[in-house]
Amino acid sequence: MVQLPAFMRERAHLVFFALLAVAASGFGQTFFISIFGGALREEFGLSNAWYGATYSAATLVSAIGLLACGSLVDRWPLRRITAVVVTVLALACLLMASASHALMLLPGFFLLRFAGQGFMTHLGMTTAGRYFSSNRGKVIAVAALGFPLAEALLPTGGAWLIEAFGWRSAWLASALALLCLALPALLWLARTESRSPGDSTGDGDPGEGFSRGQVMRDPGFYLLLPAALMTPMVVTAVLFHQGAIGEARGWSLTLLGSAFGGYAAGHLLMLFLAGSLVDRFGAQRSLPLALLPMVAGLALLAFFEKSWVPMAYLTLLGITQAGTGTAAGAMWPERYGTRHLGAIRAVSQGAMILSTAISPLLVGILLDAGVGVAPLAGALGTAVAGSMALAMLAPAARR
Repeated sequence: MVQLPAFMRERAHLVFFALLAVAASGFGQTFFISIFGGALREEFGLSNAWYGATYSAATLVSAIGLLACGSLVDRWPLRRITAVVVTVLALACLLMASASHALMLLPGFFLLRFAGQGFMTHLGMTTAGRYFSSNRGKVIAVAALGFPLAEALLPTGGAWLIEAFGWRSAWLASALALLCLALPALLWLARTESRSPGDSTGDGDPGEGFSRGQVMRDPGFYLLLPAALMTPMVVTAVLFHQGAIGEARGWSLTLLGSAFGGYAAGHLLMLFLAGSLVDRFGAQRSLPLALLPMVAGLALLAFFEKSWVPMAYLTLLGITQAGTGTAAGAMWPERYGTRHLGAIRAVSQGAMILSTAISPLLVGILLDAGVGVAPLAGALGTAVAGSMALAMLAPAARR
């Protein structure tokens, strides 16, 4: 019989709840929605520009929605907020399946991004951060395994359903999977957390901590936030425009496709190390160090054009993805406590969604304006290095 690691045994149900919630966020993530792009554009006669603008607009509005509703995680019992969010995400899938006009894509995308990318990720990572303290880094790393799990299963399964039964059937199947599999499993895993987080006692000690207003008045928050945002912002922009980068460098689609294996491997392998490193050195100290592989990867992209570069730089980006995701997830409860963690994380999660909506647009404008890959990668690397410097200047929060 397989024995769970010691840090998971006491509250294993909450560890697996966080993992499953993060994995279920995949139904609202770009890597899943993107497989429907061709079918949706063909069905409604959309240009790439109109389709992209609709998606970006819905993503931006979803960030505002998360800022407004994210603190519900602090006030509602875990089972109640879980039932509401999973139901909304399933309704978003049903809305996409029943879309009869291009304008219906806007509310569909909004609900997918709000409930999926935004709130399900927020729910899973807040749970991992709130109920654990001594091994918080390890638990957050386990929860973050939900991302590569969803990346491996959802696009492949969705593409098969589209090819076999059509894109509407794929969205219907997604809604059924959420309502019939994910929702019962999540409610069962959250079965012992019937009270609101502020009333319960646990390893994370919800009785102490900064309010969101206090955090917003802390200068250290603004020194740390750019480092927390830099990885999703840069990775989204680079991966979204990977085809244009490959064309500029003469890299084939086959070469780029195989290089994504390096990204996934770097991401997955680093997750097994990141939690222990964060628990040992502290999240705030680990965050700028975790950005170093990304700086190295962007330097490779800027100065070298050989065929080995895509594999190398994407592997380094995957390593940073795991390291910064774990460190940033543990940093807010470590620095500000857990009583208002949902409200605090809603700010950082909303800012992350905003950055991932804007960065592909900005990079696309630069590429269209004739900016080359080398200066673009150099500018991104400089921005990452600057965020590292700011994070290292952040003082400890005063309790």
